[in-house]
This record gives sequence, structure tokens and C-alpha cells, in this order.
Amino acid sequence: MAVEGFMTDSNALLDVITDDPIWSAWTLEAFAMAAIRGELVINQVILAEVAPGFSSYDDLNAAIPSQTFRRESLPWEAAFIAGQAHRIYRERGGARRTPLGDFYIGAHAFFRGYTLITRDAARYRTYFPRLRLIAP
Repeated sequence: MAVEGFMTDSNALLDVITDDPIWSAWTLEAFAMAAIRGELVINQVILAEVAPGFSSYDDLNAAIPSQTFRRESLPWEAAFIAGQAHRIYRERGGARRTPLGDFYIGAHAFFRGYTLITRDAARYRTYFPRLRLIAP
């Protein structure tokens, strides 16, 4: 039986790392459910979005243990999908000239068939309507 994958958005990781009073309980429950059903996955973009809150890589790595969160590089095909999402964003009037981090995260999760744990469901549903989400 294949292991199910759950990619976590950086906002969900930050809920737990910062012990957010509103969202940490919801996120911890989502992580626990995902860990029972499969594995939690992050990529370089997620790590980069969380990194500003840490003074060293070792501290960041300790906060996101590799025993809990498997590291996976962004697939080339996902980079293409992220670019296509960015094109749609620009066509709809988006001002950013380079792809948003969420486009890389969503494209990676979609390409690999992962479910994404996020609190930013609206953006992901807009640009990745077939991506499975766990969201409040």
C-alpha cells in the first residue's frame, strides 16, 4: 500500500512553531491526522518562508525535524506548473512579476498527488482547483 503524502504550507508550520493562540491547535490536529495516514512533506520554498524567524539553519532544522517532516526537492514539472499558475495570476491582474511561493508549493503538492495542509485555501483553490486541501 502506497504511503499518502501531506505537504504543509508554511503558514501551518508557523502556527505550530510560534504556538499561535488561534491556529496552533487546529494545525497540530491536522498534522497528527496526516501523520497517521501518511507522511508530512516540505520543500525548499516552505523552508525558506519559515527561515526568517530563525538565526541559524540548525535552529530552523531543530524546529522542523526531518523525522517528522520529510524534505523533498521541487520537481521540474512542478516548476512548470507553478509558472502556468503565475501566468493565470498575471492575466487576472496580479502585479507580482515573479511566481509567488504559494504557486511552487501548490504545484509541487498537485504534481505529486499530495494533500496540502494550509490556512490559505482561497488562493490554492483559485490556481489549483483539483488540489486536495485540508483547511479550516
